[in-house]
Amino acid sequence: MGKVIYLNKGGLQMKKEVTVFDIAKAFLTMQSMTHKKLQKLCYYAQAWHLALYKNKLFKEDFEPWIHGPVCRDLYNVYKEYGWNNIPKEEKLPDNISSEIYEFLKVVFNTYGEFTGDELEAISHSELPWREARKGLEEWEPSVNRIIDPNIMRDYYSMVYEQSQND
Repeated sequence: MGKVIYLNKGGLQMKKEVTVFDIAKAFLTMQSMTHKKLQKLCYYAQAWHLALYKNKLFKEDFEPWIHGPVCRDLYNVYKEYGWNNIPKEEKLPDNISSEIYEFLKVVFNTYGEFTGDELEAISHSELPWREARKGLEEWEPSVNRIIDPNIMRDYYSMVYEQSQND
């Protein structure tokens, strides 16, 4: 049987596509946390990747739920934990490169000190979530809405540029 060769544009070995589940597990190697906090960290990883690198870190989208940005697929995997902490992961997923992990550590160092409730409040104050919830009451579920990745990219790019000018 022959060897499997992986190719990409750079000619280097290409790893399996990164998913929101891989990013969640990587964050869980850093700390045990609530589902709400994990959702928000994954959201901010996606948002800042869009802002800094102009592309998505993973393909899954976020919806503007009442308690902030939520990836429905991720919710379905971890909802059994309710308000309890999800156990810490011991091992990084194989397809998380050192570059991605370093990026996630920066996101964690920025947002990891906050609770899920605090991250909810922060996300509620920001344009991408507010824009996606336009026309909804604060108690009203968002059905078939996503937080537009282009708005995320533009908003967090602007936040980054402003921080560089301070």
